[in-house]
Amino acid sequence: MSKFATFAAAFAVMLLSSSVAMAQDTAAAVAPTSWIDLGGAFGAGLVVIGAAAGIGRLAGSALESMARQPEVAGSIQTAMIIAAALIEGFTFYALFICSTQIH
Repeated sequence: MSKFATFAAAFAVMLLSSSVAMAQDTAAAVAPTSWIDLGGAFGAGLVVIGAAAGIGRLAGSALESMARQPEVAGSIQTAMIIAAALIEGFTFYALFICSTQIH
């Protein structure tokens, strides 16, 4: 069995057993963790992957343009920092929304 298949099988077992492992013993407990909670975690993962890809592409393009035109490197760097801050702000907002879905 390949490493990927072993990892995928272990991951599937972990996902399927999470509701039992996270269940509480008390009578006042709400419904145990279910597949619905997985949506928030999946969304948070997608947000982080998208933000990392966006900031990486932004930085790569900015560095390439600075290498082509060193005389405007200051203004390119300023624009890059502003754009990265906007991406980070959106990422934190999206993570907050996704975290409200995870109980």
